[in-house]
Amino acid sequence: MRALPKGRSQAANAKNSPHTAGPFLVKGASSLASLRRAARDCRACDLWKNATQTVFGEGSPNAPIMIIGEQPGDQEDLAGQPFVGPAGRILNEALHQAGIQRDEVYVTNVVKHFKWTPAERGKRRIHKKPRYSEINACRPWLDAEINLVKPQVLVCLGATAAQALLGRNFSVTRQRGEAVESSLAPHVVATVHPSSILRAPDHATRELQMKEFIRDLTKIARLVRPPK
Repeated sequence: MRALPKGRSQAANAKNSPHTAGPFLVKGASSLASLRRAARDCRACDLWKNATQTVFGEGSPNAPIMIIGEQPGDQEDLAGQPFVGPAGRILNEALHQAGIQRDEVYVTNVVKHFKWTPAERGKRRIHKKPRYSEINACRPWLDAEINLVKPQVLVCLGATAAQALLGRNFSVTRQRGEAVESSLAPHVVATVHPSSILRAPDHATRELQMKEFIRDLTKIARLVRPPK
């Protein structure tokens, strides 16, 4: 099992009290910066115990596009930034190909702590899907981010993000790339998570999936900058 850095969290040894739950901490935050600081001490679920640190959202507070993934991965957990690992590189390349500038985007995750299990062999930390209770515990942070950024387009990457925001019966497979009516933003669109592209069985399949992902993001770019 990988040893965690000594500075794993500002309050890694804090008591798990109700005063460190999400709703209590969110109330005192009026900006993304103060929200990010408050999220460092969230103990609304147990995921913080095995994570290096809280990985909060990042980007312009006025970004017209908010992209929401499932949770930080191994590299994000160590860096303290969202989408800096392999899936993040896929996302950045697809955004570039779709004509979306990074300063147009605010990126975050439904869950702010890395949930993992040790590999059977070696020191790798393997991603583990968060439970509904963990997603629900983290929801106040995401709602606060959405309320502060007020994006024109909300993009859900993968089933976990889409179902967290659009209901547990939402199907990314059936409704991928479609604008969905929601009170969360003028436009809400779901597509695949870039990590699914990394799991493609061969190069040809990966190229095809990447083209489809870029196509979805190109549609999203048009929602922000409709053709004249």
